[in-house]
Amino acid sequence: MSANKGWWVPPEGEDSVSEKFLRKTRESPLVPVGLGGCLAVAAYRIYRLKARGSTKMSIHLIHTRVAAQACAVGAVMLGAVYTMYRDYIKRTAPGAGEK
Repeated sequence: MSANKGWWVPPEGEDSVSEKFLRKTRESPLVPVGLGGCLAVAAYRIYRLKARGSTKMSIHLIHTRVAAQACAVGAVMLGAVYTMYRDYIKRTAPGAGEK
């Protein structure tokens, strides 16, 4: 039996999972921010579940979903605005890229 080198080893020439995640994070940095926002909102709303008062459970869960989706959509919109700024405004600014 061969020695177990870990749970999963990528084939030669391919990035490991952590290297791939770091590369993708550098390419689009607001994706982890949106994911973190979704998780933070969901964790907070689950924490506040007992203090919901007379609100029905289904309404509480709908509000949780809407707040988490708002974080994700907000991060996507910020990423789109940043990309447009970087590609169109910063690139076409006078003196940009000239030495």
